[in-house]
Amino acid sequence: MDSQLDQLKRMTKVVADTGDIEAIRRYQPVDATTNPSLILKAAGLDSYQTLFKEAIAYGRSCAQDKAYGVPFACDWLTVGIGREIQQVVPGLVSTEVDARLSFDTEATIHKARQLIDLYKQQGGDPDRVLIKIASTWEGIKAAEVLEKEGIRCNLTLLFNFAQAQACAEAGVYLISPFVGRILDWYKKAEGREYSASEDPGVVSVSRIYNYYKQYGYQTVVMGASFRSTGEITELAGCDCLTIGPDLLDQLAGSSEPLEQKLFGDSPVCSDEKTILNEAAFRWAMNDDAMATEKLAEGIRNFARDQEKLEQLVADLF
Repeated sequence: MDSQLDQLKRMTKVVADTGDIEAIRRYQPVDATTNPSLILKAAGLDSYQTLFKEAIAYGRSCAQDKAYGVPFACDWLTVGIGREIQQVVPGLVSTEVDARLSFDTEATIHKARQLIDLYKQQGGDPDRVLIKIASTWEGIKAAEVLEKEGIRCNLTLLFNFAQAQACAEAGVYLISPFVGRILDWYKKAEGREYSASEDPGVVSVSRIYNYYKQYGYQTVVMGASFRSTGEITELAGCDCLTIGPDLLDQLAGSSEPLEQKLFGDSPVCSDEKTILNEAAFRWAMNDDAMATEKLAEGIRNFARDQEKLEQLVADLF
C-alpha cells in the first residue's frame, strides 16, 4: 500500500510549508511556501550562510546607512531563499510582503513589484512566484491590482468566509485559509476537543472550497496551518494543502487508506453567491471574533519575526 502522502498527492497538490531546502528535497512537493517566521528560521541554517552574506553586501550597496540598508538586505535574503527553493520544486514559491504593510494598499503593491524585480535580478523565475499578502481589505485590493499586472498572489491569514468571498471577487490566484489556528481559537474559547471531521478549520475550508466550485471561481484553495494529519486527510481533494515537515513525515510513514473528501465536480454548497463591498466585509470581520483576533495576531507575529530578521541582519551590517 502506498503511503498516505503518496495517496494524497494523487488527489491534491502537496506544498511544502518550509524554507528548509533539504526537507523540500526529501518530500518532493510541487510548490513551496515561505513566510517571515520560516525565513527567520531558514536564515540560521548553514546552507544559507553564503546567501546571508550576499544579502548584507546588497544592502550596503543600496544604502550605507544601516537603517536604510537593512530592509534591502532582508528583501534580498527573502528572495534569495525563494530562488533557491525554485531550483528544487517544479512549481510555485510564495514570497511574503512585509506584514507591517498589511493596511497600506499602495505600499503593498510597491513592495510586491520590488520583490518580483529582485527575483529577476537574482536569476529566479518571476513567473513561478506568488506574492503572499495578508487577507485584509487593503491587502485584497492590492492583490486585485497586482493580478491585473500579471503578478499572481497568495492571500494568507484567511480565517473568515467573507475574506474568501472578497478574494474570489478580486480575482486572486490563491488563498491560504488557516485550519489549525481556527481550531486553536475554538478549543480555547469553548474548552473542548474536536474530531477531525467536525474541526472548525476543516469545516471552514470545506465550505470555501465548495462555494468556489459551485460558482465557478478560479481562485485556488490551499489549506494551511495544520495541527494534525487528521485535519489534512479530512481535506483530501482540496486544490492544494501546504504542510510542514513534521506532518509530511507522519503522512509518509502511514499506509492507511486515504479517502477523498472534497470533489470539485460535485460541490456541496448551500451558500448564495454574494459580492461584498468594503462596509459589508468589515462588518463580517467585526462580527467574527475568531477571525478578527487571529488575523490581528497573525499580522503581529509575522511583523515581530520580520523585525527579528532585520535585527539579525543589522548585527552583521
